[in-house]
Amino acid sequence: MYRFVKRILDVLIATMAMILLSPLFLLVILILLFTGEHEVFYLQERIGYLNRPFKIIKFATMVKNSPNIGTGSITLRNDPRVTKMGRILRKTKINELPQIFNVLAGTMSMVGPRPQMMVDFMKFPEHIRQVIYQSKPGITGIGSIVFRDEEKWISNYKGDYHEFYREHIAPYKGELEIWYRQHASIGVDLTLLFITFYVVVFPKSDVIFRVFQNLPKRTNSIETVT
Repeated sequence: MYRFVKRILDVLIATMAMILLSPLFLLVILILLFTGEHEVFYLQERIGYLNRPFKIIKFATMVKNSPNIGTGSITLRNDPRVTKMGRILRKTKINELPQIFNVLAGTMSMVGPRPQMMVDFMKFPEHIRQVIYQSKPGITGIGSIVFRDEEKWISNYKGDYHEFYREHIAPYKGELEIWYRQHASIGVDLTLLFITFYVVVFPKSDVIFRVFQNLPKRTNSIETVT
């Protein structure tokens, strides 16, 4: 029943969002056409439901072939691969909005674990890889909210960024998504949607830990760089 109701809500919310956000979509499309790389949408293969690959769609924010240059799948604060318009879109999370099409297509949900590139998916511990995508990946979710400033966390680390992600971020992010699977409900999903909007306006808020007081705690290794 939960999955059935969740799918209905996904379609309703995504449809309403498309209608309400259509002026913003048009504006962003026009700006991207005439700035930066002159590309509007960016499609990339991600790991999705039941560990099956799919194409995620976002507004283009980086130079072409960015996953194969610089720090690869990891994006840093002030990353030179990000275009000027891309910085605005990423900071406001507007770059994520085209994933509404993924929701309507059924490859994503409004709320769920963030879909990872294969290279980052393999950084999760094996027991997390086995279960994390038993739920459809989401535009937002518990991991997305807690790690909304992941670029800053990684940028503050003095060492190998990929090692830091594999040894510290991926395990904690995975535990958060396991928590979500254990507590998933329509009420939790709606609460996470509301908190998502709230932290976009108040990015430094720790409201997520006050609302869900039984969340896994951050490890000391992450705390030292935040």
